[in-house]
Amino acid sequence: MPSSPADGPTAPTTESGRAALDALVRAPSRALAAFDFDGTLAPIVADPRDSAPQPGIVAALTALASRLGTVAVITGRPAATAVRLGGLDEVPGIVVLGHYGAERWSDGRVLAADPPPGVALVRAELPSLVESSGAPEGTWIEDKGRSLAVHTRRAADPDAALDLLAAPLAALAERAGLRVEPGRRVIELRPQGVDKGGALTSLVEERAARSVLYAGDDLGDLPAFAAVADLRARGVPGLTVCSSSDEVTEVADRADLVVEGPEGLVALLDHLTETIRGLGA
Repeated sequence: MPSSPADGPTAPTTESGRAALDALVRAPSRALAAFDFDGTLAPIVADPRDSAPQPGIVAALTALASRLGTVAVITGRPAATAVRLGGLDEVPGIVVLGHYGAERWSDGRVLAADPPPGVALVRAELPSLVESSGAPEGTWIEDKGRSLAVHTRRAADPDAALDLLAAPLAALAERAGLRVEPGRRVIELRPQGVDKGGALTSLVEERAARSVLYAGDDLGDLPAFAAVADLRARGVPGLTVCSSSDEVTEVADRADLVVEGPEGLVALLDHLTETIRGLGA
């Protein structure tokens, strides 16, 4: 039985990451682990409506939740959608923060404020904008309720389609008072003032966590990575984990630990739970 995660198949490459992981496994009841959904807990698919959790991930989260103070998911999706697609209601005590923290699901209930009026404006104008911009076949719009996203993954040249739409979408977002959130072959138009960093920090403070782990895969996760750095400066050990892909390298460059996609995350979580159990913490 390994005495530290550093003895196992995956270990942080940074000193601060190793210190945070050691703090987490030695005092798990005061630790918080938070995860992005798409690309982290679930593989990326052509149509996000078909998303499903990585095999073994719900069991791994359930086992970890029995040992850890808080397990959470922070996603750009609506909270209830992530719960339904991921089967996350099977994880005892899990908190799911949707729409980058604007929604909160826990104990079967969703709490959320009304979306700003700019969302309705975008909903009304986005279809004609996409068409008039000459977006290729395979481009489609996802209405998330509090935000809208334009996906190009199914286009013949997804990156060229995204480049074509970037400027018109930015102009629409500015007119609507929304912000643009680029991602893996998607551009999302969403409300200002919420991001995964703020959501993570608020949850850490609420739970009085003494150590934190955050895992993500995309540009929208970088504010959470920055929040981990800020928490470290305030004396809370923090570990950033990248669920790696060939599409986004910046997240891996900023992470303390890189795993091979959602499958690698399952192995990491299993190892963490085994280590905590072995330490009797």
